[in-house]
Amino acid sequence: MAQTESSAMQTVHAAFADKIDAALAALEADGALPAGTSRANVTIEPPRDTSHGDLATNAAMVLARVAKTNPRELAGKLVEKLAADPEIDSADIAGPGFINLRLADDVWRDELTAIAALGDDYGKSEIGAGSRVNVEYVSANPTGPMHMGHCRGAVVGDALARLLEWAGHDVTREYYVNDAGGQVDVLARSAHLRYREALGEDIGEIPEGLYPGEYLKAVGEYLASELGERYQSAPEEEWLAIFRAEAVEQMLAVIKSDLALLGIHHDLFASEAALQAAGKPQIAEAWLREHDLVYDGVLEAPKGKTLEDWEAVELPLFRSTRFGDDQDRPIRKSDGSWTYFGADLAYHMQKADSADALIDIWGADHAGTVKRIKAAVAALSEGQGKLIPFDVKLVQMVQLMRGGEPVKMSKRSGNFITIADMVREVGKDVVRFTMLTRKPEAQMEFDFAKVVEASKDNPVFYVQYAHARISSTLRKGAAEGIEPSGEMLDLLGPEDLALVKQAAQFPRLLEAAAQAREPHRIAFYLYDLAAEFHAFWNLGNDRPELRIIRSEAPDLTAARLFLAAQIGQVIRNGLHVLGVEAVEEM
Repeated sequence: MAQTESSAMQTVHAAFADKIDAALAALEADGALPAGTSRANVTIEPPRDTSHGDLATNAAMVLARVAKTNPRELAGKLVEKLAADPEIDSADIAGPGFINLRLADDVWRDELTAIAALGDDYGKSEIGAGSRVNVEYVSANPTGPMHMGHCRGAVVGDALARLLEWAGHDVTREYYVNDAGGQVDVLARSAHLRYREALGEDIGEIPEGLYPGEYLKAVGEYLASELGERYQSAPEEEWLAIFRAEAVEQMLAVIKSDLALLGIHHDLFASEAALQAAGKPQIAEAWLREHDLVYDGVLEAPKGKTLEDWEAVELPLFRSTRFGDDQDRPIRKSDGSWTYFGADLAYHMQKADSADALIDIWGADHAGTVKRIKAAVAALSEGQGKLIPFDVKLVQMVQLMRGGEPVKMSKRSGNFITIADMVREVGKDVVRFTMLTRKPEAQMEFDFAKVVEASKDNPVFYVQYAHARISSTLRKGAAEGIEPSGEMLDLLGPEDLALVKQAAQFPRLLEAAAQAREPHRIAFYLYDLAAEFHAFWNLGNDRPELRIIRSEAPDLTAARLFLAAQIGQVIRNGLHVLGVEAVEEM
């Protein structure tokens, strides 16, 4: 049963995992279990139905075969050990052999104190053990500002990086700059046109095939101020490389600025052009050929093509069919330049040099390339003497809505909603949290009207309001001269402790989310915790004895203010993982 401490102070789930581990060790000593029995598949987690108890374990179910007994018999022996623990009120066998535990109330009061003691560190874990994880996300072509098509992947990638850091990993946030393909030549030509415009030339309609966006006017003006008229009438071969480099640099500055509006900052911007200049693709190809993973061959004609309009060309092909692909894939084009796949596999080989694991956040339209690039990375990393775990997270596009109606956009005409537009209209925190309210592989809508609604149906508002409500309650307590105190927690009853039990899920859930690489789980959890707090608040409206602030009962008020403060702490910590600020008032 692999468990580690979440921080210097052990949290409740880790503590009881250790208790079960100790009970199983005692059964080994008694001869009820063979010595050295693996407990890797033993779990301890809250039961789905909270009426069954606080924690449940499958220990007897998964170890009965090794013990050469039936699960209920082994469960009975385990229950006997656990029931002797003063922190366990009851241990019951359910169904074929599950064990449900109901913990003593003081366990939850102690957990509340632990939240206060750990503060901003509550929920942090060491399961990552400092392992180096490279998370690559966004990696949009540097040909324009960040728009809605990039937003969801940017938020998911950044939230995942933050989550992994909370779980104890050493994370590198990387952006792969595709500055070696034909699209940057188009960018250079488009920038040159705007450069001529900035010099006073009437350029008329933007020609077909160039980028029409207004954002390039600023690039043209910059180039005109830096270069003067030198290249206004010069042939393309004199200015293309210069304008390509300058335009990419200017667009990267815009991209970094746009991402900063979302609170996103990368540690490393890796250049495809620099990768190729350093000969990395050639190195990768040589290794793959040496291991019979690249050969020279001819692709089959595409479906619908006849021999008359298809010319067979010998190309270097990666044996991706060995890994389940429907055909082998070229790593070079007929002109000798690298295919996107060829450059990409060399790029991943480069990343593997300084990482223990790789994670890429891609748009769902890249689903067809996942298997072959994972196969290539596995082959290359194994050839370097280490097998690098490589995970690709696919992110679906987002449908923009306004009041239930789709927002019309046209990338061709340069008419699209940028990240800057979104942040200006609804705010960074709303954008970030909303993008994490569904699994990234699921379709989602972003309705500009709904994401700012003050209602329970709007998760962003609902969670933020819970924290603001707690902050307001603490201010009201202070106005009455009552401060939060953990001295009288014995006054807290079942309704109060039910809220603590929900808050105590945070460290366990954070570790599970990090292991699954799923930051949206934190957003889901925060909504549930906010719902528990709002329900607790509403109980006080119906039952005055459950109100947080009761002037006639200052000790109980101080204890409940302490409880509220720690729920606020957990909400803050969860929002911090997502890169969202916790507001004090709304």
